[in-house]
Amino acid sequence: MSEDPKGLDLAALHTWLSANAPTLATGELSAGLITGGKSNLTYLVSDGATDYVVRRPPLGHVLATAHDMSREYTVMAALGDTDVPVPQTLAHCEDVDVIGAPFYVMAKADGTPYGRAEQLKPLGADRTQAITEQLVDTLAALHAVDYAAVGLSEFGRPNGYLERQVSRWKKQLAASTSRELPGMDELIAQLDANIPTSSDGTIVHGDYRLDNVLVDDSDNITAVLDWEMSTLGDPLTDVAVLLAYQQLAEEAPPSSMGAAMVTDAPLAPGYLSRHDTLERYAAKSGRDVSNISFHLSLAFFKLAVILEGIHFRHSAGQTVGGGFDGIGDMIEPLIAAGRAASR
Repeated sequence: MSEDPKGLDLAALHTWLSANAPTLATGELSAGLITGGKSNLTYLVSDGATDYVVRRPPLGHVLATAHDMSREYTVMAALGDTDVPVPQTLAHCEDVDVIGAPFYVMAKADGTPYGRAEQLKPLGADRTQAITEQLVDTLAALHAVDYAAVGLSEFGRPNGYLERQVSRWKKQLAASTSRELPGMDELIAQLDANIPTSSDGTIVHGDYRLDNVLVDDSDNITAVLDWEMSTLGDPLTDVAVLLAYQQLAEEAPPSSMGAAMVTDAPLAPGYLSRHDTLERYAAKSGRDVSNISFHLSLAFFKLAVILEGIHFRHSAGQTVGGGFDGIGDMIEPLIAAGRAASR
């Protein structure tokens, strides 16, 4: 076996695959961490004949309802025959004794996760516009999937979704911070006081953005990735997260504009504006998007909690890979944006 990347025991993985997916363990395994992830750990693994991807939760402090390998595997398997492009699922293991955490295996999908404006600029404005239009169209296609028809009736509870989201993320915050966050109490109070009635339920991705999809050389989206927060709920939460990442890129403080910036892709020439993104989604989905303000406020709150959790793990030395310095500086601007959106 080659040297184990941090968080993945190759000998144990080979033994498990030999018993449960022997076509993936025909030879000695080698693996490397796929860079770019600040949440679940993703590895490119090869047995000498086949390359595939293994996903497991992060090391150290893991919140109870986050980083659910079964959830990711289930939704991608269900979407395999729909118009939503997802990687082929290959194997799933819930036994934490194998590599120290649950994990799943999926086929390697071709394409580039465009997370930086510098990656998009060589494509030119026209190609970037076409890619981001397809990003919106793919989200509308996801929200059009009949979740009952693909076997996901028990995947979540659309009724009361927004109330549960606010409650859940308050609990996540309490479990993943150890410092004062100015303005956070006020943001939470605003959310609690303004929860609207949820719209019809759909499959929601939970963290939809350009660098969570793969785009091939023909500018086609080949796979939507990172389904760890997927459920059944209000589709406008996905739209708001996409818009929030765009606003964050436009308004983030200079201290976060290095590796810690989640994505600055929206700064590339040709990237759809927030207004055009919202209008295109409304046209493609036929949904009323007039009440997007609460969803935007909730999106900024969720992003603040997620990044605070990453900052918490990084401060404890429990992150793998680079790109974490400066994460903590991004929390207060997110809180401010959330408060402004809800006003």
